[in-house]
Amino acid sequence: MTNRIFVVDDDVVSLKLSTAVLKQAGYEVLTAQRGYEALQRIDQIRPDLLILDLNMPDMTGYEVCQKLRSNPRYTHLPILMLTGANTLEEKVKGFEAGVDDYLVKPFQPVEFQVRVKSLIRRNATAPAVAVSKSVSKVVALCSLRGGVGVSTLAIDLALSLVQIWQLPAVLLDLALMGGQDAVMLNLPLRNSWADLGKLDPAEIEIEQVQRALLAHPSGLYVLAAPHLLEQGEKVTAEHVSRVIALLKERYHYLVLDLSHNIQETTLAALDAADQILIVMTPELASVYVTARTLAMFDGLGYSRNNISLILNSTFQHHALARSDIESALKHPISLVVPFASDLLINAINTGVPVMTKAPEHPFGVLIEDFAYALSKDEHKLLQPPTPSPAWKRVTQRYQQQRSKK
Repeated sequence: MTNRIFVVDDDVVSLKLSTAVLKQAGYEVLTAQRGYEALQRIDQIRPDLLILDLNMPDMTGYEVCQKLRSNPRYTHLPILMLTGANTLEEKVKGFEAGVDDYLVKPFQPVEFQVRVKSLIRRNATAPAVAVSKSVSKVVALCSLRGGVGVSTLAIDLALSLVQIWQLPAVLLDLALMGGQDAVMLNLPLRNSWADLGKLDPAEIEIEQVQRALLAHPSGLYVLAAPHLLEQGEKVTAEHVSRVIALLKERYHYLVLDLSHNIQETTLAALDAADQILIVMTPELASVYVTARTLAMFDGLGYSRNNISLILNSTFQHHALARSDIESALKHPISLVVPFASDLLINAINTGVPVMTKAPEHPFGVLIEDFAYALSKDEHKLLQPPTPSPAWKRVTQRYQQQRSKK
C-alpha cells in the first residue's frame, strides 16, 4: 500500500521540489500552500505523514502543529518541519509544539527521503511480543543523589538489551517531575505518563499504554516523563504498578529510570523490579547516600542478591578507591564505568546515545557486556536465530575471556 504524504509550503519552488523527490520515492503526494487550508483538508486526506514549512503567511508551522496535536485523531501523525534555520531554540519550540523531526532547507534529496521513510516506519504500531509473566525481566536504576548518571546508564543499558537480542524493550522514565529520557534520545514529547495519569489506574489497558509510548529507531520504546511538572503529580503508585504489570506481559525487558526522591511511585517501581542497580560516584557524599539507600532497602525486604552497585567515574582525579568503597558499604561493586565526560556530554547534547553511535568505544563495551550479564538466563543459553552484531561482539569477548582462564 502506497503511503500518502501531505506537504504544506507557501513557497511554490520548494513545494514542487519536495513533491518531485517524494513521488520519485514512490509516495502519493498531496499539497497545500496555507496552514489554514491544511487544517481544512487534512480530515479528508488522512495522510501517513505531514510535512510543514515553518514560515507561512497565515499561520506558522508551529501553530498548525499545535492545533493538530490538540485533536486526538492526530496525536500520532508524524510531522516533519522544513525550516531555513537550524537553531536549538527553534528545535525546542518545535518539539514542544509536537514536531517529530526537522529538515533544514535547502536539503539533499537522499536525506529527505531517508527522514521521511524513518518517520513513517517509526509511526507503525509498537510490536507486542507475548511473554509469560514469569519471564519478563525488570531492571531499575536509582540513586538518591542527583547528577551521578542514572539516566545515561538507563538509556544505554536499555539500548544494549534491544541491540543484543533484537527484541523490543521499554524504558520507563519515572523521574516524573522533570525526567529527560525523551530529550536524551531526541524523541518529540508527543505522549508521556501524562496520558495515563489522567486515567483510572484500574481501567488502564495495554492498548492505552502502547499509545503513550514513544518509538526510537533502535526498537526501544520510551514511556516519557510529562512535560509539565503538575502532570507528573497526577501519576500515582497505582498507575505505576498497573502499567508495569501490563508491559511485563508484552515485553521481555523493562528498564526503569527512577527519581532521586523516594516516594510512593518510586517504591511501586522498586517493588516490581527483579534487579536494582544503585548508581554512585567515587566521592564521600555519594558513598554516604548509597549506604543509607542500602540500609533502607534492607528494611524494605529487598534481597541483597538482587541489588548491584555501579560506580560511575564522573570526574577524573581524587576518586575514592573501589576497595575502600566496597569495604565501607559491605557490598561488592558490579560495574566500574570509566571517566568519559566528553563522550557522554556530546551524546546528551546531540540526542544520540553512546550505544547508538559508538558501541565499540570502551564505555560501550562495558555497558554492552553488563547488559548481556543482566539478560534473562533463557536468552543467554541459546543462540538467537539471527544473531545481531551486538550479540556477536559480546559472545566473542566472553569466549576470549574464558580462553584466557
